Amino acid sequence: MIKLGIAGACGKMGRRIFELASYDKAFEVTLALERKGTPLIGRELGKLKVSSGPDGIFLIDLLIDFTVPDATEMNLEYVAKYRKALVVGTTGLNESQLKKIEEVSHVVPVVFSPNMSVGVNVLFSLLPEIYKRLGNEYGIEIVEAHHKTKKDAPSGTAKKFAQVLSEVTKQEIPVHAVRLGDIVGDHTIIFSGNSERIEIKHQAHSRDLFALGALKAAKWLTGKPAGLYTMQDVLFK
Repeated sequence: MIKLGIAGACGKMGRRIFELASYDKAFEVTLALERKGTPLIGRELGKLKVSSGPDGIFLIDLLIDFTVPDATEMNLEYVAKYRKALVVGTTGLNESQLKKIEEVSHVVPVVFSPNMSVGVNVLFSLLPEIYKRLGNEYGIEIVEAHHKTKKDAPSGTAKKFAQVLSEVTKQEIPVHAVRLGDIVGDHTIIFSGNSERIEIKHQAHSRDLFALGALKAAKWLTGKPAGLYTMQDVLFK
């Protein structure tokens, strides 16, 4: 059984990861982390009390982190200190924080991905092939939409779509971000030629999509050597 810690356990994603992991016999949730100063500290989440002490990472096997960049940066220090595996779904990380993930992956196994759904990761692989078949007469732009409280724009997923397409087109791919209502996550990749248009759309209907992906990554990562892995590794290798 995997002793699991969840950073941001009282957030929308963290709470869903907690709930799904609680029903999965592969996991025992033993740490629910939240940031210092939140009124949630000390409250019960299932049979656990919410903690602000990252030293509790010492007691787990693996940490799942869907928080904010500054919190993830701090958690990286503790998983490295205590040699614990890490699954990161945080987006909006800066270059320094991304470099720190890479550095920590030399010490512990890390799965890092801007999106943990099967469908999105299939698209990461397919989009360059679609472009190669269409040719450079087709312009490409990306439109993404998320809930109004999402802090980073464009999303990490949209940036990854743009990156994989930029690598094959050798051009910068425009990305347009929409923040409205309670949209879980929509991404549309538009290929437009002179007389036709192709739109490839991915819609997330529930946060369960990402929570289940994170738990799948946690199972896959357990026992792996130190290194930086992606959901492509988890799902397709």
